[in-house]
Amino acid sequence: MRRKKQYYAYFFILPGCVILLMFTILAALLAFGFSFMEFNLLRPQDATFIGLENYIRLVQDESFQKAMKNTLYFTVVVVPYQVTLAFCLALLVRQNIKGVGIFRSAYFSPVVTSMSVIAILWTFIYNPNPTQGLLNAILTKIGLPPCDFLRSADTAMNSIIFMSGWHAAGNQMMILLAGLQAIPEDLYEAASIDGAGAWKKFLYVTLPEIKNVLIFVVMMTTIAAMKLFTQPYVMTNGGPKESTMTLTYYLYRQGFQYRNMGYASAVSVIFFIVVVGISVGVKKMMKAR
Repeated sequence: MRRKKQYYAYFFILPGCVILLMFTILAALLAFGFSFMEFNLLRPQDATFIGLENYIRLVQDESFQKAMKNTLYFTVVVVPYQVTLAFCLALLVRQNIKGVGIFRSAYFSPVVTSMSVIAILWTFIYNPNPTQGLLNAILTKIGLPPCDFLRSADTAMNSIIFMSGWHAAGNQMMILLAGLQAIPEDLYEAASIDGAGAWKKFLYVTLPEIKNVLIFVVMMTTIAAMKLFTQPYVMTNGGPKESTMTLTYYLYRQGFQYRNMGYASAVSVIFFIVVVGISVGVKKMMKAR
């Protein structure tokens, strides 16, 4: 009976293992192999081995360097902004007040909406025409000049950061809320007996108890931030002046617009190394703190 149960278990996990093998492990190995080749997507029969030339070209490519800087800037800014916003929302909706379920649904609702739809919506909100763009209409009402949020290299990435943090904070909020609700109330009661105020309860009870959940949220947010693609693709097309060009968008452009799959594969290998390195660094830093 035990052996039969094992066979049943293997049978049920087989489809997932096949999908993982084909679309993740095999795809990663092929990308690593293609990174050493000159490989045009429309002429696969003409693929030739060129060694490290794609990687040498990456070092000299200014567009790639801009994409790397933009990706790192987006990650460094959006992760603390988004996690802090999600933590504050989680603390807010944790309160036992009437109608708190409505607020939880309202804060979470952007997450279940497609990012493409959200990006199109915020493109209209950022419209430079005060009669069409909500933000510029507010600015003109209070006596400030309108701002060209998405068409200026100085404001385009920050505008995407603000929208991205608003969109995804609800997801992190629900995870943090689950962690907060798992904290025993006895700890807060003991802290109150010892004379601890709200700030000391937060510092010495809430944060230590939710540390592992917070590390998980920061890790997942960092990885998601590094994979930024939809917002620049829909809202700015990587511009203006490549100010919103990210690594994933640059990879897409090289591989599927220019059909240069060898060079795009080299970009993907470097992207993988950067994501793993940053994720490990963030994990160690969070655990140390």
